[in-house]
Order: sequence, then structure tokens, then C-alpha cells
Amino acid sequence: MRPPRLLVLLLPLLGGRTAAAPPADPLSQLPAPQNPKIHLYNAEQVLSWEPVSLSNDTRLVVYQVQFKYSISSRWYDVSVDDIGVNCMNLTTTTCNFTPTSLSKGFPPHFNVSLRVRAKLRDLVSAWLTVPWFQYCRNVTVGPPGNIWVTPREGSLIVRLSSPFSIEASMATFLYYVHYWEKTGRQQVKGPYRSNSIVLNDLKPLRVYCLQVKAQLFWTIENISRPGHLSNISCYETTADASTKLQQVILIAVVTFLLLLALAGACLSLVLKYRGLVKYWFHSPPSIPLQIEEYLKNPAQPILEALDKDSSPKDDAWDSVSIVSLPEKERDVLQSTLTQSTGPVQQPVGRGL
Repeated sequence: MRPPRLLVLLLPLLGGRTAAAPPADPLSQLPAPQNPKIHLYNAEQVLSWEPVSLSNDTRLVVYQVQFKYSISSRWYDVSVDDIGVNCMNLTTTTCNFTPTSLSKGFPPHFNVSLRVRAKLRDLVSAWLTVPWFQYCRNVTVGPPGNIWVTPREGSLIVRLSSPFSIEASMATFLYYVHYWEKTGRQQVKGPYRSNSIVLNDLKPLRVYCLQVKAQLFWTIENISRPGHLSNISCYETTADASTKLQQVILIAVVTFLLLLALAGACLSLVLKYRGLVKYWFHSPPSIPLQIEEYLKNPAQPILEALDKDSSPKDDAWDSVSIVSLPEKERDVLQSTLTQSTGPVQQPVGRGL
């Protein structure tokens, strides 16, 4: 039987000796879990801690989680009946007590304390108590779940969904829109209770960027929890009727000027390279039919036929009768005919 601890401490003072105490059994008591953390993000509620490590034992360590409210001194197991989840014999180092429905989970306006311990068969560790929390005061609100933006004529229609579901009688979401022209100053509109927001009085055909934030307001405790901004997204507004008419007129004028400039350029090129253009559009010389037939069939006597066709023919003469001609002019005419055609055949008789 081990002597009482007080007697062990007093024996050296009394001059007595004690035998060396045997080494303590390392498994006589498990070490407690360390570094607990509570994660409260939107509807997520998770308790985590560091695992218990045993160097000389490979048996599986399990964990047990209990809770209590500040108005009570009694601890309760986190079980399916009370909370909707079972954290009685966990093999992991997390207890996810996120509500599975609006009727489950811890009341959001209650102060809740948690504690966790390790178990190994009949051995248990000391309890690790976690500081209390109140969900409605400590929750981190994320950005809206989904954001749809529809550009219109000088406006943007923003539709969104709430970050998570909450009982309408206990809390509500208020939405704020941060928007700015891509090169302009940021503006804020809100709060909006509706999930459909219209940003009016925007310039047509301009690019606007925006971010949306959801703020959680608890009506039962008059507590407000600001949310996180969504990612930046940019959209271009469409044109109104007057802008569309201006665009049509501008496009027509620009098209006419381009066609006019193109026609002028083509005319100047034609005038500058007139000879080259004339050469390009001149029809190539055609081959005579006889030569084309010869090229198709060289055995045909085409060349002989061409020689016969090209042989000189007898000159055709017309008889001329001189009715009356002075002698002097007759001598000149005779000499001219003699020089050009040779001797002239004298007519046999005079014409009447």
C-alpha cells in the first residue's frame, strides 16, 4: 500500500527513509486533448482539437464531447436526441454540430460551453473545457451564395441568394451593393431586404464593377453581424434607344466614307497603271483555224493548201475608155501608167 502523499513529504524532515517510488504507469491516465478551436462560418459549427498520441500503445483512442448552457450547471452529451449529431465516441478530432434542420442544433442566442476528453477502453483523460460561445454574436457571415447580374439599358439587375438559411422570426439578411465605374469612384447602395436589386441611373455602354455584402441582423437580440464582400465582377450596360440610333447613323456614315475612299483609291490606281490594266484585260491573239488543225494532226496537208491559197492570182484589169482627153493631158496620163504598170494597151477604138 502506497503511503499517503503528505507522509511521504514529511518523512525526510523527520529523518526517516522511504523506498523509491515505483514508476507511474503511463496508461494510468490518458493525456487530455489540446488546442481546441471552434469554427463558426455561416451555418457551419465545428469543434476541433489536436489528437492524443500514445507512444507505447497502438490502440484506438476515441473522444467524447459534452455541452452545457450558461443557465445550467449540468453537462449533457452531444447526441442525436438533443443536438441532432452524435459526438459520443468519435474516432476523429472534430465534432460537427452544424444544425441539420432549423429545429436542431444549439439555440443561436444561448451561451454554450463545450468540453472534450479522450477515452481508451476503461481509461479516460481529464476534460478539456472550451470557452463559451454565442452563435448570433460570434458567427462569421460569408458573401451571398449565388449572384446573377443582368445588364439592361443604363442599369444592372442583381439577383442573389442568402448565405445560408435562417429562421425568419429570429433573424433577417440585409444586402449592400458596392459598385463603381471601372475608372470611377465607388458607391454603396443599401440596405435591401429583397433578393432582387436594381441599380438605376447608370451610363449606357459603360463597364461597371460590383461587390455584394450580406449583413445578418438578429431581431431577438438586436445584434448585427457584418458579412464578407463577394468577389469583384464587371458588366457592361446596354445602349438605350437614342444611343442605338446614334450608333446606326455612325455606322452608316463610316461605311459610306470607307466605300468612297475605296472607290477613290481604285480609280487612282486604274489611272496610274492604265497601260498595265489595259494589257491585263486585252484578249490574247487567237490561232488561225488551219494552224490549229495542223497542230492537232500534223499529217494533214494543211501547209500545201495554205501555199495554194497564198499563191499570187492574176491581176484583174478593167478596161477604161477615154471619151475625151486633151492631147497634153493624154501624154501625162500615158507616161504615168507606163511607169506604174508597164506598157499600156491601147484601146482598139474610142468610145462614143
